[in-house]
Amino acid sequence: MRRSAILLAPLSLAVGLVIALPSVVAHAAPARVGLGTATSFAVLGGSTVTNVGPTVVSGDLGLSPGTAVTGFPPGRVVGGTQHVTDAVAAQAQDDVTTAYNDAAGRSADVDQTGRDLGGQTLVGGVYRAASSMALTGTLTLDAQGDPDAVFIFQAGSTLITASNSTVALTGGARACNVFWQVGSSATLGTATDFIGTILALSSATLQTGATLEGRVLARNGQVSLDTNTITAASCAAAPTPSPTSTPSPTSTPSPTSTPSPTSTPTSSPTAGPTSTPSPTSSPTPGPTVTLDPSAGPTSSTESATPTDGGSTDTDTGTGTGTGTGGGDGGPDSPGGPIVPSGHPATGAAPSMHTSGSLWLLMAGGVALLTAAGAAALGGRRARMPHPHRA
Repeated sequence: MRRSAILLAPLSLAVGLVIALPSVVAHAAPARVGLGTATSFAVLGGSTVTNVGPTVVSGDLGLSPGTAVTGFPPGRVVGGTQHVTDAVAAQAQDDVTTAYNDAAGRSADVDQTGRDLGGQTLVGGVYRAASSMALTGTLTLDAQGDPDAVFIFQAGSTLITASNSTVALTGGARACNVFWQVGSSATLGTATDFIGTILALSSATLQTGATLEGRVLARNGQVSLDTNTITAASCAAAPTPSPTSTPSPTSTPSPTSTPSPTSTPTSSPTAGPTSTPSPTSSPTPGPTVTLDPSAGPTSSTESATPTDGGSTDTDTGTGTGTGTGGGDGGPDSPGGPIVPSGHPATGAAPSMHTSGSLWLLMAGGVALLTAAGAAALGGRRARMPHPHRA
């Protein structure tokens, strides 16, 4: 028995835990409440619309079947039109009635009777209070990632918010999907920040500084405004962005070689002034020698006395002709010069080391040899055997 009790103990504990867990009620997501032509209205009254202060209404403002709209200006209608007792306002009121009945006829998912909405976080569904519905503080509506989640609140009589109360959206919730069906009158306290479309059977009052993202639509009574900001909420689907094509990877361009710096052309050095060659002194021509073929051969003896103590070489040449020139005749020619032997002017034999010109009378012509030529000729003579030394 003791062993059986030990085995049954964990089972009893598990059963107790299951029984203790609260039940989770899953409810189907409600559909949106259709507003028809009333969708474009931010404010719509049944008997009258009054305003105090610089209220701004973004959307249409209408009244039907009443005829009195006061307080505009200073109130302003931005992005919309005033429709007072016209066909547009009348049709909008018919559509409000249809919407009101639709919201009131929904089956409730959660009973909120006697509970303040403040401090609660609610998911999409239908919430009902048999009598009045109150909000003090902050009510959070969580769409849990579904932007089409719908929230419907059904108040049996009144809807009243305390000053500075707030309705906050999270998880993708949108103001155009929040609806408040009110059995009598709705009152938003001062500085309340409210969300959703108010469908009031009787009247609606927004106290000083209250803001509303949605609509205030009263079927039979008046709408009273006081320095409020009211913006008609829209569920227009945002355009789906086209998928951005991933750009193909761009090949990295090969690095461009940096061109070598262009060498700056160096100007050629300007040649210095060319030295002017010293004028070469032309040898002064000696006396002209005229060859006379009729004259007989005249022998002339050229002797050179060596300075180094060597033997004396004597060259004998023969030629014909008559020489004319200034100067006295030598001792061998008392009648006047015939052909000078050696230097044209003196008749003296030139030295082999003289830097001047050497005149030679050869084969009927006169040749002028330079000192270099004479030196070469002297060398040649030195190598030739002398006929008397054989």
